[in-house]
Amino acid sequence: MDSDSEFGPEGVLETMRRVNRREDFSARRPSQYTNWIDEQLSWKETCYVGSWSTFANLKLEGPDAIDLLADLSINSFADYPVGGGKHLVQCDEDANVVAEGVLVREGDEEFVLHGVPCYWTAFNLERGDYDATAEFRDTFNFGVQGPTSLDVLDALANHSLREVGFMRSGPIEIAGVDVTAVRFGMSGEVGFELHGPGEHGETVWDAILEAGEPYGIQRLSSGTSSINQLEAGIPSRVRDFVSAIFGDGMADYRAFLREHQSRDLITHAVEGSFEGDDISDYYRTPVELGWDRYTKFDHDFVGREALEAEGADPDRVLATLEWNDEDVIDVYASLFQPGDTYKFMEMPHQQKRSMIADRVLVDGEDVGVATMRGYSYYFRTMLSLCTIDVEHSDVGTEVTVVWGEGENPASPTVEDHVQKEVRATVARTPYKEDRRRANLAE
Repeated sequence: MDSDSEFGPEGVLETMRRVNRREDFSARRPSQYTNWIDEQLSWKETCYVGSWSTFANLKLEGPDAIDLLADLSINSFADYPVGGGKHLVQCDEDANVVAEGVLVREGDEEFVLHGVPCYWTAFNLERGDYDATAEFRDTFNFGVQGPTSLDVLDALANHSLREVGFMRSGPIEIAGVDVTAVRFGMSGEVGFELHGPGEHGETVWDAILEAGEPYGIQRLSSGTSSINQLEAGIPSRVRDFVSAIFGDGMADYRAFLREHQSRDLITHAVEGSFEGDDISDYYRTPVELGWDRYTKFDHDFVGREALEAEGADPDRVLATLEWNDEDVIDVYASLFQPGDTYKFMEMPHQQKRSMIADRVLVDGEDVGVATMRGYSYYFRTMLSLCTIDVEHSDVGTEVTVVWGEGENPASPTVEDHVQKEVRATVARTPYKEDRRRANLAE
C-alpha cells in the first residue's frame, strides 16, 4: 500500500502487514493445471507454456524515445540493435528499484516495453520534455520454455527461430497471427516470449498447446511459476522486493498508477520474521538483486551516483539458500503433533502475492533477509533467495533462517505460531544451470 491519507494513521508499513491478511480476489492464473510436480518437471524434461498477458504493454515512439529510456534506466543503449531485447531496470535517486521488465527495439525510433517499466516510462514522458509518444496496448505475452520448446515453435511457425540469438527477437506467424518472438525467459532453459495482439491470444494459445502435445508441453500455473525463477536466481517484484514508490516524492506517480494500471501495482503485502522499521527496508537495489551486471555507466540516469558508489563497495548481494531437510520436515511434522504448530509452508510456494521476508542469522546476528521460499521437486529441496551481507555470501556458508512471525503477529486475528530456526546453506546462484544462451543453430 502507499502512504497516502486514505490508508489511515498506522503508516504504510503497518497497513501493508494488515493487507496481507485479506483475501485476494483479483483474477489470476489457476493455481494448478495438472499438478505442480508435472509442471515443475516441464522446463527440465519437455517444455511449458505460461501466460504473462496481464503485464502492461507500451509502444514508445519518437526521436527522443531512446533518450527517455536511457535517462531512466541502468542499461546501456549504445549500439542497441533493432530486434534487440533487454531486461530493463529503472531506479530512484537512491538506486532502489522502481520498475523492471522487458524491452524490445522494433525500429530506429520504436520500442515496446512490457511490465512495470511501462508506467514509470509513460509517467516521466508525460512530465518531461521529450519528442516521443506512448500508447498502452492490449497484447498477449506467452512464454514457451524448456528443452523441447524449439521443436514446438518449429512445428508452429512459418520459419525457424534457430538463428535468433539470446536477448534478440524475430517475427513469426502462428495460426495466421503475426507474433514477435523474443528469446528470453525465466526458466534457465532455451525458450521464447511470444507477443501479439490480445484479441488473438486464445487462438495462439490453443495452437501452441496443439503443436506442443507430441513434445510433452505443460501449462504453467501460478502455483508453479515462481519456482522457475527461484531455481534460475531471478528475483521478482512483490515476492523479493517492494517497488520504491512509497516516498512522499512518488505521490504523483501513485496517482498515475491508479489511473492507468491494468492490475494493482500499489497494494503490496509483507510478512515474515523480518520486521523493518520503514517501508524502505523492503526496497532493494540492482546490486542486492544481482542485476548490477546490466549497469553501464556510459550515460547519466536516475540513481547513477548512488549505484556507482554501492557497486564500488557493496554491502549485500543476492544468494540462494538451501534449507535443511530435517528442519523443514519438522515444520510439517508439527501439524501432526499436539501443541503449537509452526507456520505452514505452502507447497510448492505461497500462492498469495506477498513478500515473505525472514531474518537470516549467523551466530545470532542478522546478516540478511530470505525471500521467495519454494520447494523444487527436481532437486528435492526447499530453496529461497536471499539478500545477504557480502562477508557471508560464499557458497557453503551456514546460516539460520527464522521462519514465522512468532508471538507478535501483525494482526491480532492471526493465530500465533512458534518461530522455527531453520538451518540453511548458501548455495550456487543460479541454482539450476543456465542454458538459455545455447547455440540453437547447432
